[in-house]
Amino acid sequence: MSANNHRKVIIIGSGPAGLAASIYSARANLNPLCIEGFNAGGLIPGGQLMFTSDVENYPGYEKITGPDLMQKMRDQAEHQGTEIITADVSRVDFSQRPFKVWVDDDLYLADAVIIATGARANYLGLESEEQLKNKGVSACAVCDGAFFRNMPVAVVGGGDTAMEEAHYLSGLCSKVTLVHRREEFRASKTMVDRVLNNPKIEVVYNSVVDQVLGVDQEKVTGVRLKNLKTNATTDVPVNAMFVAIGHTPMTELFVGQLETHPNGYLKTVPGSTRTSVEGVFASGDVQDWVYRQAITAAGTGCMAALDAERWLSAQGGH
Repeated sequence: MSANNHRKVIIIGSGPAGLAASIYSARANLNPLCIEGFNAGGLIPGGQLMFTSDVENYPGYEKITGPDLMQKMRDQAEHQGTEIITADVSRVDFSQRPFKVWVDDDLYLADAVIIATGARANYLGLESEEQLKNKGVSACAVCDGAFFRNMPVAVVGGGDTAMEEAHYLSGLCSKVTLVHRREEFRASKTMVDRVLNNPKIEVVYNSVVDQVLGVDQEKVTGVRLKNLKTNATTDVPVNAMFVAIGHTPMTELFVGQLETHPNGYLKTVPGSTRTSVEGVFASGDVQDWVYRQAITAAGTGCMAALDAERWLSAQGGH
């Protein structure tokens, strides 16, 4: 193994968190290596924003496409001195320092590691849903709700996230149809009461989305709902469908090595990005299931780089 394979900081994953961590690490003279990913878990380099058409809520850009925003961040990280590898990490070993990170058969050593592997939105698995992603099908009301002001929309789900999305959208949209496959919600009573008492939200129980309508027009025009008790179908006109059935954090690499919450997200010490292993830090959606925004991910990427730099200094390694 060459000496070049031993780095002060290795960043696993890209997206706003990984690239912000890369920028700040490079500016701290940590000579970071960012292994940005290739196709792990269905995600590609740049993360979820690579599947987002228009971004209007990232400070500094009135409107920019997700891929363009990520390209600018990537270019900035490289300009600052980050080396970027377009590949997936196949294995890690955090049992002792230096930490071991494998990319296929290549072994890299790291004095500190920043994890920014993100999370993958869960979808229904419908062909029509896939065809209309970013054309009215979304997994983030805060990200995309403003595009559908004063229009009818649908929300799918029955947990707290679905309640929050429906309530948020009711402040923007003319009507929200909340589709739930059961008669009772998993969400907290407070959240359920808030939704049931909202005159702009209509709940459809015991039903699933059988098809998203509008593929031929390349935009969502409605949803076809199927009643699970009667098998009857009903078409509901909407301009968007928000899927709120959760996210899956990309933590498979770290199972058994880092502590996780019961929902699978990486545990970090409150107010920091420190994980259960000293010298390993986590940023972005892999450790945040509450906000899940590009700007908060970038913020924790900055935090992770600063935490890593300060930890390395305390170890005498920087």
